[in-house]
Amino acid sequence: MEKPLLPRESGRFVAQHSRDVFIEEAGVQKVAEMLYGLRHSDVLTASGWKMANPLAPAPGSDQALNWVFVVDTMNFSFWPENEAQQCEVTYKGTTYTGYMTLCAAITRAMEEGVPITDPKYFSQMSVEELEHVLRSDNDTGMPMLQERHQVLTEGGRVLLEHGGSFRSFISQAGNDARKMVELIVEKIPSYRDEATYEGKRISLYKRAQILVADFWGVMEARGEGDIINMDWLTMFADYRVPQALVYLGVLRYSDALMQALKNGELLPSGDRREVEIRGCSIWSVELIKESLQKLIQERDGAVSSINSAIIDFYLWPFAKQHHKEMAHIPIHHTRCIYY
Repeated sequence: MEKPLLPRESGRFVAQHSRDVFIEEAGVQKVAEMLYGLRHSDVLTASGWKMANPLAPAPGSDQALNWVFVVDTMNFSFWPENEAQQCEVTYKGTTYTGYMTLCAAITRAMEEGVPITDPKYFSQMSVEELEHVLRSDNDTGMPMLQERHQVLTEGGRVLLEHGGSFRSFISQAGNDARKMVELIVEKIPSYRDEATYEGKRISLYKRAQILVADFWGVMEARGEGDIINMDWLTMFADYRVPQALVYLGVLRYSDALMQALKNGELLPSGDRREVEIRGCSIWSVELIKESLQKLIQERDGAVSSINSAIIDFYLWPFAKQHHKEMAHIPIHHTRCIYY
């Protein structure tokens, strides 16, 4: 079978052929200017990861790296069927929803003495044990429990075959971000976020790329972040960042797509419109990055080190912070293990 296009090339290909999602040049420039104003701020550095992830363990131990693996392996599909009924986890007095419920639940389990970051344990834990770890404060449990159990135990078995930790597994790729993504996708089936679009095999690799970016974030916090090829990563195509890109005028949806989303239509994984939302998100962030690099070169005479992962690390919390102002823009909903 032919190899899929890589994520960046996939994004470009989708943007060239898209029928329902469009990239607006004016929005790209506007966001590049906005980020230019933040170019010296901590929010546009790898340390922004820790700010977005306050529940992660201190980066000094390899347990922090296993924590990242456990969380990123189950990092998908948190949206509630009913906005009024969300899975919630309270940890140290703060109640979390969405992705942060997973982070809170894993950190809570560690405090309770569950060896949830040990691949020997999570490679063979039962569905019931995982259900207890991910338990909600209310009657609404975390969606897709069976799928989360399947991908976590599968991932744990792969780690055990490669030295018994995420650190030993990922070290096979040297310190090259591209090779890390390729290794993850090759060895762990649940990370193969691929589709067929206009007759071409494409890849989006949201979770594989975010796993590498999170690994980089932890290593950077340790002062060991000398990973090459970080610029190869794209943004992480999910459902929250596209909403922010529409809000910021970077993406525009056709009237038909906007209406379908407002009607609550579920888009199956691999649906043409779903692929267009994600692919155009990837390519639009590449264009933002290029514009930002140009601004920094022209105005400051400097070379920008801001990559697409860092822009995503900024846009995802931005979407969370501005969710009320963005409420009129529907989020697309797809139940799958890829994001």
